Amino acid sequence: MSKIFVIDEFNPQDTAMMQALYSRSPKSVVNHIEKVKESGSGKFMEEFYVGYGHASIADCGSTTIFIEGISILGDKAIQDWPLYSGQETSTRYVDMSKQPIIDPLATLESKEILDRWLQFYIASQPIMEKFLMEKHPRQPGEEERIYQKAIKARVFDILRSFLPAGITTQLSWHTNLRQAFDKLSWLRYYPLEEVRKTAEDIFSALKEKYSHSFSHKKIEEQENYRKMVAEKYFYYNPKKIDSDFSINTNINPLELNKYQEIIKNRPVKTGLPHFLAELGTVTFDFLLDFGSFRDIQRHRNGVCRMPLLTTNFGFNTWYINELPNELKNKSQELISKQKEAIDKLETTQELKQYYIALGFNVVCRVTYGLPATVYVIELRSGKMVHPTLRNIALKMRESLIEKFPNLVLNCDLSPSQWDISRGLQDIIEK
Repeated sequence: MSKIFVIDEFNPQDTAMMQALYSRSPKSVVNHIEKVKESGSGKFMEEFYVGYGHASIADCGSTTIFIEGISILGDKAIQDWPLYSGQETSTRYVDMSKQPIIDPLATLESKEILDRWLQFYIASQPIMEKFLMEKHPRQPGEEERIYQKAIKARVFDILRSFLPAGITTQLSWHTNLRQAFDKLSWLRYYPLEEVRKTAEDIFSALKEKYSHSFSHKKIEEQENYRKMVAEKYFYYNPKKIDSDFSINTNINPLELNKYQEIIKNRPVKTGLPHFLAELGTVTFDFLLDFGSFRDIQRHRNGVCRMPLLTTNFGFNTWYINELPNELKNKSQELISKQKEAIDKLETTQELKQYYIALGFNVVCRVTYGLPATVYVIELRSGKMVHPTLRNIALKMRESLIEKFPNLVLNCDLSPSQWDISRGLQDIIEK
């Protein structure tokens, strides 16, 4: 008869030690708890994890880091990791007008760019609310509170495109100790100084709390290698593209057809078994505004390249088309003026990102195995997904079905439309 213990009351190093003892002892965790109390977790972690390279021990201890006052660019850098878990502030539900903006150049010209974006974002909100309430009047039986929340959410869906990427946000990062060290080892060479400084601050905080798990010695060859990769390859930045959307795959249709029973009998909202990832990968290249890129990046069971945010591929027209006439011309004039001002900034392309609005398109490249591909397409084709990303998910579906006609995808194909249920997607106190 098996015994079950759920143990959460110890710190991450203690928990890691108790799990590691299973590999060297047949005794119960009850005995291991006493071992922890006797010897102390810090000494164990230093001896077996750092000292002898048993990195898997640190996989067994987790912690949660809360990061506030970081730019959206920095936020994305931390989340650019296949094992990232956490949450961030949603620009689709939160009024960002009070958030500070990071201005690394701190010049009169750079401040004016940031001020113009924010002024348009703030001034347009009451105009958009009035416009949307006239376009989508509250229907009988719809609760006023929910209706108003849905209107607000739609306003932010549209106006978030005018927020500069330097706007500050907050995020959590739940990670095990090993992954924290591995990720920070890369982040301290990130092209943005803000990210490098944040990585050092996180490392210092973790070392102070879990000193034995973060006492690694730096190896010069490793550090030089990470620095080289960071400087040359962290950002995906093709100068031109042949198409706004394309698909490439190395999956053999004949091999896929061997699993037709699995494909045809899969219930709705049920993932394909992971072993089908061995069939190969699917790569999508597409243009998407940076605001919605942040949602596609949340799917980490694959590779999602970090795009360099530029003005080269235009402002996503969906946002402009959703504005009332009195704002359309103003927005287009603003975008043109801002683009010219950003081009004139005497700085690197990396730093110019802070002054570019989230509505500008970036070149995205994602690569998944088949189960992850199906999951992303089905989830992101839902009506509650931001329309610019939903449009990409539907293109993914169409192109994948064209490659594999026997593949079954459970997607919502109904047209995007106003839905008051957006007002229900909230976290509120009972």
